[in-house]
Amino acid sequence: MPVQHCFSRLLAAVFGVALLTMSVDASALSRRDQAAVDAITARMEAAETAYKQALVKMGNADPAGSGEADKALEDMEDVVAACSGQRGCSVPALLSTYKRLLKLTADIEGSDLLFDELPPGTAGHHITSFADDVPEAARAAALLDDDGHHFDRIVQYNPAVQEGIRRWLTDMRGSLLTSYENYQYMRHLMWPQYERAGLPEALLFGILAKESNGRVHSTSRAGAAGPMQFMYATGKRFGLGDDGTGFDTRYDAYAASEASVSYLNERMRELNGNIELALAAYNGGEGRALRVYQGAGGKGFWDADVYAQFPPETRDYVPMVIAAAWLFLHPDEYGLTLPRVDPKPAQLRLEQPASIYQLTICLGNRGVREGYMRALRNYNPRYQADERLPAGTTLQATTQIAGLYKRQCVRGPRADMARELVASDPSMAVVKGGSPTRPVPAPVVAAVANTTSQPRNYPVQRGETLTTISKKFGCDLGQLARANGVRPPRYALRPGQKLKLTGCTSIE
Repeated sequence: MPVQHCFSRLLAAVFGVALLTMSVDASALSRRDQAAVDAITARMEAAETAYKQALVKMGNADPAGSGEADKALEDMEDVVAACSGQRGCSVPALLSTYKRLLKLTADIEGSDLLFDELPPGTAGHHITSFADDVPEAARAAALLDDDGHHFDRIVQYNPAVQEGIRRWLTDMRGSLLTSYENYQYMRHLMWPQYERAGLPEALLFGILAKESNGRVHSTSRAGAAGPMQFMYATGKRFGLGDDGTGFDTRYDAYAASEASVSYLNERMRELNGNIELALAAYNGGEGRALRVYQGAGGKGFWDADVYAQFPPETRDYVPMVIAAAWLFLHPDEYGLTLPRVDPKPAQLRLEQPASIYQLTICLGNRGVREGYMRALRNYNPRYQADERLPAGTTLQATTQIAGLYKRQCVRGPRADMARELVASDPSMAVVKGGSPTRPVPAPVVAAVANTTSQPRNYPVQRGETLTTISKKFGCDLGQLARANGVRPPRYALRPGQKLKLTGCTSIE
């Protein structure tokens, strides 16, 4: 139901009832009447709060917001009707509520949201039309633009940040868009931790974009890992690491986000709430940042004496994170159209054995530029993309992915093609002895595999991975990894390493 239509109907009801209702002195009311009036007032306040909360959801692109707003307006209409029949209830007094909501709605439609009218925790500065896509945008801007940082002026007058914006908008535009798309899928896993800690969502996005482009399996040459790129020792201090199953929780979006909140809050306490120095610590080391800060007498990151003491990588990192955060809040000003995704989470239960590679092929990429492999990998960091998962495995996905799986990946030509492509063996194309090797039909291979003895140990050859070896010998990847103490998600091997071919069904 259109909001303006609801308000027009409500106002008409209010004015009509007001003409018929006589005010009554509260002192003349019975206790019963006064209790009824108080209850009506409480109902109106609850409906108003529900409506404002629905507006926040609508600003967050949550589809439930529209229906909840309509429900709140209908509740208000019921309150008006109840007030008209209740002795001592002053209908004209309800007009103040409608006036506030009418003004609030008009301001939202004009992109000037009055955050002093919204529920606690959502206050902030002016919000752009990007609020439809980036929830809490104004609140994030307020936190970044406090009295100690003057975020607007940092961006407007700081050439380093301006260069960062230029880079994100030119040669790194693709990386920025990819980061945003990946973040939208993981937002429900990562943003709540930042929100509870009072840290801005724009800051989370800026760090994620610069650190990993939103890829949970990202690893650096120095050993940093996961979407927030924690070093092993640092991650361990904040609860990350081996969870007892061989999985490194640095690769888990929820756990990594929670740890980064703890890390940033600790740095902010040490560094007098300076966001730039906290970011410098995130990249260049907390010990260095603290020494520089203490030695400089509390000067900020951009002071020449402080700035010069950080390595070039950190001097690049800080403005790039701020630039990405700024673009997250103000894309329209730069002609930046951000991708829209449908990230509503859902579970997908495999009806047949499949790998994430196989699912990526059969799902296609309709409406999604690069398909669904990254979303599936980010949601399921414990699995390698080419790992064959047994039927019954439950994967985290989205409602869209789950629907496409049912239509395209269980049966039919697309499903058959995907199975055939992931099962293809490139070694069959190699010419041996002057004639091409004839591929053996799958049923024959299976029959041979079940009647041959398997080698007990196998030396890893240069260039081989655990996945290629598992395919070569018909092994279950997970069982093979556990038997040899090889940990996911990297399954790192070294040439010459002897593997026990446990759970394998074929020979070389």
